[in-house]
Amino acid sequence: MVSLLPKTRPEAGPGHPSHLPHVVFIAATAALGGFLFGYDSSVINGAVEGIRGRFDVSSGRLGTVVAIALLGAALGAVIAGRLADRIGRIRVMQLAAALFLVSAIGSMLPFALWDLALWRTLGGVGIGMASVIAPAYIAEVSPPEYRGRLGSFQQAAIVLGIAVSQLVNWALVNLADGDQRGSLLGLEAWQVMLGVAAVPALVYAMMTLGIPESPRYLVASGDRAGARRVLAGVEPEGVDLDARVAEIEHHLRTEHRSTWRDLIGGRAGLLPIVWVGIGLSVLQQLVGINVIFYYSNSLWQSVGVDPESSFFYSFTTSIINIVGTVIAMLFVDRIGRKPLALIGSAGMALTLGLTAWAFSAKEGSGDDIRLPDAQGAVALIGAHGFVLFFALSWGVVVWVLLGEMFPDRIRAAALGLGACAQWVANWAVSQSFPTLSDWNLSGAYVIYTCFALVSIPFVLLCVRETKGKKLEEMG
Repeated sequence: MVSLLPKTRPEAGPGHPSHLPHVVFIAATAALGGFLFGYDSSVINGAVEGIRGRFDVSSGRLGTVVAIALLGAALGAVIAGRLADRIGRIRVMQLAAALFLVSAIGSMLPFALWDLALWRTLGGVGIGMASVIAPAYIAEVSPPEYRGRLGSFQQAAIVLGIAVSQLVNWALVNLADGDQRGSLLGLEAWQVMLGVAAVPALVYAMMTLGIPESPRYLVASGDRAGARRVLAGVEPEGVDLDARVAEIEHHLRTEHRSTWRDLIGGRAGLLPIVWVGIGLSVLQQLVGINVIFYYSNSLWQSVGVDPESSFFYSFTTSIINIVGTVIAMLFVDRIGRKPLALIGSAGMALTLGLTAWAFSAKEGSGDDIRLPDAQGAVALIGAHGFVLFFALSWGVVVWVLLGEMFPDRIRAAALGLGACAQWVANWAVSQSFPTLSDWNLSGAYVIYTCFALVSIPFVLLCVRETKGKKLEEMG
């Protein structure tokens, strides 16, 4: 299983990091993997209708092309930890960047639907690798007193990547006169949208050449001198570097590497706390958040909104996502994980319900579909409000809880299972939405509303508050 989880130790006492700007640079470079994660997973939003028109595909097959990247992400998340232990954290980052780059170029120039799906799967593997390696590397190179703040770079980079992808898509569709299949650079606009992802992939690959390998990996590889040099650049002044190297060696010798077998127990096959983690991961996705990030352009156009406006609304929801994430980062340690999750659940249920009601007023047929003005306004407010409540609660809280709620002996394996469940649930929602939308758009949002309502008693009855508790207290 993944052995890259942060290892806790007492905070270093003497001094402050003299190389803090260097540490920030290292963390920010690693977090570019999160930026690519957000960019590559959501850039497809602008291409959905172009792909539908280019290849004349059914809603079911279209959902497969959009969602297949998530199956690749599940694979990438599973293999990243072990691969990083074998070849190093930096090389895994560079491999993820290469997969992003190849995926972007291939997706820009597909000759059939099947190879577009193949390129998206490769990009998905890169997404999964980045989702694991970036936070793990940041935790391993950060001074303990700054680890939390530097670790938050990853989530901030993800939501920034989502926002930038929607801004780029909006700009490109406007250059193509509002037509996702309009001509740009000798290609159709949606192809250019997918191809632009190659630019941040190249930047990420080049930036990784300027950051050091993880001291934990260097010690595990027998390079004590290399580990000491890296620690000298990131630890506070006055810290005994030889003692730190010895401490890492001790952890490597004595740590318990959890396996899937450690998760078995209880009446339901798995330990109860593991089921709680799976429930959090699955509910986070079943409220339909990624429908907004993968399909919002198609969604708005299906109720009569013109393409330019639909792309603009996709961009504004991504900005709301950033605002909500910042709110969560400010309050998760102040009011606690459980109250924040409950606030988000109630807000999501309300806004999803309003959106479902608004979509039920859809009028017309064929190309002449629209919402009445009042319901159109409610749908916009509801969709933006849903993203806000998700981002300020479940978007951040679930990952915090997954990192804190499990006993140490099962933490790595339980986290891996939770992350895998999350990717699979994400795939299920993304795969099913086009078909559900064809069946009944309002009905799809009623389903998401029901899951938001279910999350309230789930949090109340099953989730323990972890605020202010030491990891060693989790049992």
